[in-house]
Amino acid sequence: MLFALILIPLLAAVAILLGAPSKKTALAASLANIILAAIPLTSWKSSCWDTGFQVLENPNINLSLGLYDGMSVVMLLLSVLVTLAAVYSGKCPEGREKLWFSSTLLISAGAIGAFLATDVFFFYAFHELALIPTFLMIGMLGSGDRKAAAWKITIYLAFGSIILLAGLLLAVGHLDGFAFADLKAVPAEHQNAVALLLIIGFGTLVSLFPLHSWAAPAYASAPAPVSMLHAGVLKKFGLYGMLRVGMVVAPEGMAHWIPWLCVLLLGNIIWVGLVTLNQKRLDLMLGNSSVMHMGYIFLAIAALAANGENEIAQPAAVLLMFAHGISIAMLFSLSAMVERKTGTLEISQLGGLAKTAPALAFLFGLAGMASIGLPGLANFAGEVMVFFAGFADWSPQDGMGWIQITTIIALWGVVLSAVYMLRAYRNIFQGPLVKNTTNATDISCCDKIPTYLLAGTLLVVGIYPQILLQFL
Repeated sequence: MLFALILIPLLAAVAILLGAPSKKTALAASLANIILAAIPLTSWKSSCWDTGFQVLENPNINLSLGLYDGMSVVMLLLSVLVTLAAVYSGKCPEGREKLWFSSTLLISAGAIGAFLATDVFFFYAFHELALIPTFLMIGMLGSGDRKAAAWKITIYLAFGSIILLAGLLLAVGHLDGFAFADLKAVPAEHQNAVALLLIIGFGTLVSLFPLHSWAAPAYASAPAPVSMLHAGVLKKFGLYGMLRVGMVVAPEGMAHWIPWLCVLLLGNIIWVGLVTLNQKRLDLMLGNSSVMHMGYIFLAIAALAANGENEIAQPAAVLLMFAHGISIAMLFSLSAMVERKTGTLEISQLGGLAKTAPALAFLFGLAGMASIGLPGLANFAGEVMVFFAGFADWSPQDGMGWIQITTIIALWGVVLSAVYMLRAYRNIFQGPLVKNTTNATDISCCDKIPTYLLAGTLLVVGIYPQILLQFL
């Protein structure tokens, strides 16, 4: 069953390249994956979902898939939901349908494989598979200075992947095998080095400050499906890996680097937040916003590293990963619609769009409010849990530690988020009509499908977060 979740998009991509109807095939594959992903939800703890076979005997490497725990379930749901929305989103250049839809499905297959893998080797390999079509889509079908953006993301993520591979090899070299079940803390004298390599490797893939500058230009240049899948799903691989691997093999090492990790994540929240305030284009603002919000998830990871008994930290991180993935995917989808309707994403050249495109204005406002943590939407539940995690098991007589001070400073990120998102919404959708918005039309029923899917998810999880927390 779980192999099918990877094989379906892979086979659909091959079929598209061989001449099958591109969009219909991609839609059928993504719908099939949503249906299949829903089946294990009631029995995800069952071992019947574990499957695999041995690839190498020495070293012992297995292509094994499974719902290792509830974190895998949540990330699988995120992947299939954003995939369906991504297939619907964006406007494919005429004559490039094969590359457009096959690449979208390959990115999805790589992400799903990474989150379902229960072996470190294939956990890493599936992520690398997803990066190849990402680079191709940005370089060949992107906009703006797409070639420079493609080279930049390639160089940064290749650097991060090499550092990550070194950290993983150093870790598993002290263990009995590559399987997640075999992972345990490496000897104390190696933990600091392993933790540092994993923080740099995973951190680069997640756009942890200061190795973050690849993300916003890449998302701005990328076609909508790539921005949605990479920012919404694939970038969560690094955060997932920190929790799945880093906190297991080097818990003391992670704790050793907490001061530096706190400084870096505040760089994401405060410094990148200020950079986001200064953006003049909607796509660059959303790209930097995505980088900024990674800092909150790193804060939950740092809280877990500081106190392994912190019961709130990991659920908080995973819930916010899911919520951010849905909201940023919805924002990038709507951003592409704004450009298609008006011909520009320059905020200064937009205005009054709510008068001619009220549905687009409403949906963008919903996604924007979710991204800044409006109560009743999914991101709010995740961010509140992160802030609670920063003070879990803390008492005044303990004094203020790194995590508590960082949490207090990080609260200012909520203010920065509200300022840049509300200001952008006002400038784009409110006020008088301008040249680029006078003749704009509202989004079609087909365009509404992916946004309704994502908006409904934000509402359901925001009103009843226990629907995901029960897995965590």
